[in-house]
Amino acid sequence: MIRSLPNSRAYTWSFHLFVICYFIFLFAPLAVTCVLAFNDSDFPSLPWYGFTLDWFTSPGPERIGIFHDEQNLRSIWVSFKTAFWVSLFSTTVGTCTAFLFEQEEFPFKNGLYFLMLAPLVIPGVILGISLLLAANTAGTFFENTFGLDIGLFRPSFWLVVLGQFSFITTFVALVVSARLRKFDRSLEEAAMILGATRLEAIRLITLRYLRPAIIGAAAVAFLMSFENFNTTLFLIGSEPTLPINLYLQVRDGSTPVINAISLLLITGTSCLALLNLYFSKKEV
Repeated sequence: MIRSLPNSRAYTWSFHLFVICYFIFLFAPLAVTCVLAFNDSDFPSLPWYGFTLDWFTSPGPERIGIFHDEQNLRSIWVSFKTAFWVSLFSTTVGTCTAFLFEQEEFPFKNGLYFLMLAPLVIPGVILGISLLLAANTAGTFFENTFGLDIGLFRPSFWLVVLGQFSFITTFVALVVSARLRKFDRSLEEAAMILGATRLEAIRLITLRYLRPAIIGAAAVAFLMSFENFNTTLFLIGSEPTLPINLYLQVRDGSTPVINAISLLLITGTSCLALLNLYFSKKEV
């Protein structure tokens, strides 16, 4: 819609109607999910039977709220730990990767860059299966050849971290690279002329310039890891993450406690996004 050009009344109404319908389609399911978290019903669906906080605070035995549900709280903690390590590793390696491809020249650079992007076009299911088969093959080799039983090669917490790290790092590298392309390298050169080493110039100038992108990329990596399902499903061990645990509950039939969890997640991710936006604007 070009505001400088005259538009007919029908076009204007159609445009506004499209915007309204788009946001209704986007947010109506979320709103219904949040409302049902307070529904006085044993099923996570309509009709509405009245307002209750049981799905948050009830200790049981008939109803167990999320704050007393040990299984769901444990899966939230596992997801949090997984997301923490994945975001830490991905942010570190992704930032170094951005420096590598944006500020260095080496043979086969373009080919390696496309290889780095490969996880973005590989479906998560295929990636999870491939990692599982590779880990099982490596584990069998080490056990048969050296008699070593390496836990990392079995479905486990750290295999999930490794699997998510393998593709989330690419997102971090792309976000940091996009900002690094706008960086004026003459600032680094000026710092080194004034006596700073290359590492000091990077730490005091370049990384400060990249701070909003790095923080934003870390937040995206954390959220991507926290909600990942496809890859995690094939690599999980005895400690299921929250998405896997919710899937098992929905498959077997659950209570509105899943709506309460959804409400908490929506609130938490929204606050994280707002904080990220606030600090990003503050740094610019």
